[in-house]
Amino acid sequence: MAPHNDSSPAGSFTNGFNKMAFQPSGSSTLTVEDLTAELGSSYDSSSLDAPISHVKRPLIPGVYVPTMCFFEKETEDVDTVTIARHAVRLARAGVTGLATQGSNGEAVHLTHSERQVVTATTRKALNDAGFSHMPIIVGCGAQSTREAILLCRQAWKAGGDYALVLPPSYYAPLFAPSSQTILEFFNAVADASPIPIIIYNYPGAVNGMDMSSDIIVQLAQHPNIVGVKLTCGNTGKLNRVAAATRKLAKKYDPKNPDFLVLAGSADFSIQALAAGGHGILAGLANIAPKACIQTIELWNQGKHTEAQEMQEIVSQGDWTAIQGGVVGVKAGLEEWAGYGGYCRSPLPRPTAEQSKNWKDGFKDLMMLEKSL
Repeated sequence: MAPHNDSSPAGSFTNGFNKMAFQPSGSSTLTVEDLTAELGSSYDSSSLDAPISHVKRPLIPGVYVPTMCFFEKETEDVDTVTIARHAVRLARAGVTGLATQGSNGEAVHLTHSERQVVTATTRKALNDAGFSHMPIIVGCGAQSTREAILLCRQAWKAGGDYALVLPPSYYAPLFAPSSQTILEFFNAVADASPIPIIIYNYPGAVNGMDMSSDIIVQLAQHPNIVGVKLTCGNTGKLNRVAAATRKLAKKYDPKNPDFLVLAGSADFSIQALAAGGHGILAGLANIAPKACIQTIELWNQGKHTEAQEMQEIVSQGDWTAIQGGVVGVKAGLEEWAGYGGYCRSPLPRPTAEQSKNWKDGFKDLMMLEKSL
């Protein structure tokens, strides 16, 4: 995909936001008063009354999962019980970290209060199950610099460790040339965020805006920008970013890199590793976490033939997930794992025929998953 080339009258619309400094303390409390009655009957406030302890959880290579958000089938209220159980299931499967508030998590369907509840529920579930070391990445993309900063602060308050941030795009035709507005946006958010930033390059979610490797590498030099998720599928770009950021490191540690480069889809896992990437942040791992992990582990062990054979199954399953989107992934979970439910309206509920087709599409992948 061609790099985004934003063009418009020169000028900046984000000056001043980098002055909005935030000084976090060691702990925070997400109180019941912070939330609203809109959360519904499934919301258990007792899980959020205790202070959240903020400890450093490093980003290391591996498989990260943008988790689903689950809802009560009749009311569409947030289902915190299933959210917690799903997070623990993924952690026990061996994933490296979780991400809330992504496209798989239906962030655009949630209020700010609900976003905090999902993240706080996920953090508490992991802690209670013995996975307090596992990092949580929180989607914090917004169209204004001010709201993106607010979401980062709320993510920190709810127990998030990193913020995954999309570039703004609604007013892209008015942006300053040479991606200046994008640079100013990310720098301003990174300056003010209490948690480190991961750049999210996903052209499909931002009207086709595709950040170039040059822009990403430039942003990577900010001390509070620590990684990138590339859902553009451009392994050449991934290679350039991985190589450049590796050279920028004072002392590169492949087990704990200063800047984490992640593929945004499971269907190019080993391709990303061959290009110098560190792993994936991919929705397919909601259904088949072990298969995603094993594919990467085989490659890292030098078993490239076995890794390629497994990648073929993973890629075919991912094609089903890509075609069905979050609706299809939830339907697949429902059919194969017995839970998943439906998306929030206005997304449609799948027909019986669609559910069957998606179940069939995931069959080979799930047979592999169950064998591991």
